[in-house]
Amino acid sequence: MDAVGYSFLIQKLSLTAVPLRRPAIIKPVTRLEPIGHTLAVPASITPASDDLLGHVLFALKHEGINLSILAQALPQIPAAALEQSHQQAPNGIYIRKACYLREAFTGEEVKQHAPVRTPYVPLFDPERYITRPGERNAKWRVDFNGLGDLTYCATVERTPEILALLDHDILMKARAFIAALPPIMMDRALNWAYLHETKDSFAIERESPSEDKSRRFIQLLRQAHQRQPLSEDYLVGLQNATVSNPFDLAAAFRHEQNYLSDGTPGATGVTFLPPPPDLCRELMESLMHFANDAPTQVDPLVAAGIISFGFVLLHPFMDGNGRLSRFLIHQALCRAGALEDGLLLPMSVAMKSQELRYLEALQTFSRPVREFWDVRWIDFGQYSFEFRGSEAVYRYWDATPCVAFTLDMAKIALEVELQKEADFLACYDAVYRAVNERYDVRGSDLANLVMMCLTNDGIVSKNRRKQYLYSVPEEVFEFIEQKSQQMLAAQRTETEQE
Repeated sequence: MDAVGYSFLIQKLSLTAVPLRRPAIIKPVTRLEPIGHTLAVPASITPASDDLLGHVLFALKHEGINLSILAQALPQIPAAALEQSHQQAPNGIYIRKACYLREAFTGEEVKQHAPVRTPYVPLFDPERYITRPGERNAKWRVDFNGLGDLTYCATVERTPEILALLDHDILMKARAFIAALPPIMMDRALNWAYLHETKDSFAIERESPSEDKSRRFIQLLRQAHQRQPLSEDYLVGLQNATVSNPFDLAAAFRHEQNYLSDGTPGATGVTFLPPPPDLCRELMESLMHFANDAPTQVDPLVAAGIISFGFVLLHPFMDGNGRLSRFLIHQALCRAGALEDGLLLPMSVAMKSQELRYLEALQTFSRPVREFWDVRWIDFGQYSFEFRGSEAVYRYWDATPCVAFTLDMAKIALEVELQKEADFLACYDAVYRAVNERYDVRGSDLANLVMMCLTNDGIVSKNRRKQYLYSVPEEVFEFIEQKSQQMLAAQRTETEQE
């Protein structure tokens, strides 16, 4: 067996695990080094095949923290083995982490031959992971600084992509962008953002909302600024406000198994299964606790990504989960105080333009977890489900790709979508003003013509000319086109110069 560390533990113990992004494999190398998508390990430093604890300590030292695997592997290692290892290195960082986690996962004491005398060590290396203020364990002098707790925890690695997006300081730029707009234009831009955020959030679910549903969802988005903490009753109320079918209204978190399907007949059409109902309810309590604290403890967009994707992967309702998950991005940003004066980043607008990437981010978790379920087709719309994995796969998950996606969508929402609308409004105002100063045209007709001309790349179509033939002189059409094309050309030049 050439596997080392976590990959060895998965194979040796037949663990339930999402595939590792960089498994450790024995290679003909002289030192530990990443090669492609593997961590190449020289045979000389590889633990023996019967040394489970050795592979745990190797993984903790060289591969970081994978709570999902550790939660399954550590209980299978006798406490005596950890006690002996700790006796040999009473202040060792990695054996202390292993002892701390085994006690937490099993409730069984690991005895110390001598108390730990060294400073506290963070469980998650802050240089490798995004962390938050920790909870200290005095016995092992380990500081739990994860994004969650030991009942439910996400990990987010400080990848180059995430670090670059965090350095971009998207939320500060969003506040500066809105503050720089004239008050009237700011109101119009935000009204556009609320309307299109609503339309595109429904569109992602392949729905076209009625006027009443749109109005209710916009009200929800505005209510996010009230910074109300998450609770089951609050989320049930939100779900009821976003679902129109009375048979789909929830009274509580689900009590039955939910699933997603791609429409393919039979069990193969089931593409994702969230955790069983009892586990879902437990994990939702932990996620809500995280959501109520984390936005003020870590970067709000990081917290928002974990909360939004964590919610949709738990799927606590039978319907409405997707829309609520995107609403929770706004709720998290508002709770952190990052969005004020009604500011809203049109995240769903950005996600709609990047639907394939959105699906890929979800599938980094949903696709491998599907393998741990036995699904049997009974009849159309009827299945039997049996989860044959470890619940640890739902408790502890790698949110790195989901957070990277959230950060990038926030950047697109600001720098593409909101900027595009602000540019459009500036063009519209300039063209409308120029035409209105020169010609006497009914206000509603002029507004429609300018808007249609700008959205048609500076051309008033033949159909529109016919539509307004008897109310607008021909020369007005020509002037609207002339001014529109001038403004659009000036904006393109400005964009190219930037």
